[in-house]
Amino acid sequence: MTDGEQQEALVKRAEDEREDIFRRYELGLDPSNVVDSWENPTFELYHITDKYGFMHDSRLPTTRDAQEMHRNKIEMERDKKWVKMLNQWPPPHDKLHKRVYKGIPDRVRMVAWNKLLDIQHAIDRNTGVYPRMLQLARKYSTETRQIDADVNRQFRDNLAFRERYSVKQCSLFNVLNAYSIYNSELGYCQGMACVAGVLLLYLNEEEAFWALNTLITDQKYGMHGLFIEGFPKLTRFIDHHDRIMSKIMRKLHKHFTKHNVDALLYAIKWFFVVFVERVPFSLSLRVWDIFMLDGDRVILSMAITILYLHKDELLRLKDMDAIIEYLQVKLHKNFGYSDDDAIQALERVMKKLKDLKLDVPPPAKSNEFPTRKLGDFVEADMEKKIGRRRNDYTDAEKQVITDVISRQEQNAIDVQSTVSYETSECATVTLTVPEDSHSIRSSLAGTSVASHGSSETMSLEDNNIHLRTANMLQNTPQREMLLGT
Repeated sequence: MTDGEQQEALVKRAEDEREDIFRRYELGLDPSNVVDSWENPTFELYHITDKYGFMHDSRLPTTRDAQEMHRNKIEMERDKKWVKMLNQWPPPHDKLHKRVYKGIPDRVRMVAWNKLLDIQHAIDRNTGVYPRMLQLARKYSTETRQIDADVNRQFRDNLAFRERYSVKQCSLFNVLNAYSIYNSELGYCQGMACVAGVLLLYLNEEEAFWALNTLITDQKYGMHGLFIEGFPKLTRFIDHHDRIMSKIMRKLHKHFTKHNVDALLYAIKWFFVVFVERVPFSLSLRVWDIFMLDGDRVILSMAITILYLHKDELLRLKDMDAIIEYLQVKLHKNFGYSDDDAIQALERVMKKLKDLKLDVPPPAKSNEFPTRKLGDFVEADMEKKIGRRRNDYTDAEKQVITDVISRQEQNAIDVQSTVSYETSECATVTLTVPEDSHSIRSSLAGTSVASHGSSETMSLEDNNIHLRTANMLQNTPQREMLLGT
């Protein structure tokens, strides 16, 4: 078989596989659609389903306590106010701000998100675009296999996504495939499944598609820069997160650096999916509401809020694994504060950061936004068509690794050079922020570094900084988990 014939065979095999996957989603819950038993978890272990559709391994309470009754009464009153306000859209900004921060009632969240993201306007302006993208995806998408795998594990503890090829699973599959064609420069990145999944809990399929597009391409949210190869916005946000930590939470920043806790280890899911599956879902929804209102600066502020609220416990943990488990696992199960208390703390942190001129990171570069025209079909190259995995790093991925190494080396310098720091976190301080502090990361990787204010020379090895994050990025399975490749 010649090379050309072999390539044609591989392309045909990929096309047949894609068509088979699409056909299964098209059949949906039809009895003829054979599903392996392992793909449909049973309901036997679950005794309670919360109001968001998530199932929990705990038994239903026999009675409602006074606090729950009080919360329900408050939410019913808010329902009435929101219905009136939504019928008189748009309201005065101060009024909208106050009500969003108090919490959008779940029963009106669908309409509220539609209004906040101006979804209907996008649909009216792009009549017929979504079904056309979906048709093109069925013929040409190179992301179908990965999307199918991610749909099969997204929110499987939620009733809407629990059953294989359920309506919402099919919608999620369609939205992600269609978007991989619509935004061909971006294609698909694994974090997008979670974002689209949250949207589909409240929106229909086409609404979720245009909501996802707004979150990705609108400069107010700019998630394109998080998902595009090289993750330039993640790098920019991690830099600014570290800058905030070093200015107003120095004790915790030093503690993290001492134990090799790079922000990349705990903040990826915070930034990529706006805290879903890292804090209780009810709280993450409140953050999503505020994110839709005020944009991406909310993400940085919420990250600092989480660390501020839990700084005492984090300072008691003495190794990297324990700190990461606390931030990634334990807070999701038990945040330790009510949603209202957490959001009030977020408001205070946002005000504090604004006062210190730290609420907004350095401006985005052009590579954080699409450069190709959205909706123009671009045929994939042969390597993508046949699904061949690349083994080498792209320049963008190499830069990510270099950035991690540079940041950790810079943190090592900061730890060595910091003699004293405030014991009161988020205390009132006067700061002068360097104009070009964003460019501090440069060619430090792989070199010895000198401590500031000292003639001593130290190496990373001397300070027990092993660059474990960079090693994770260079390890293929973990690289896929972190980078979504």
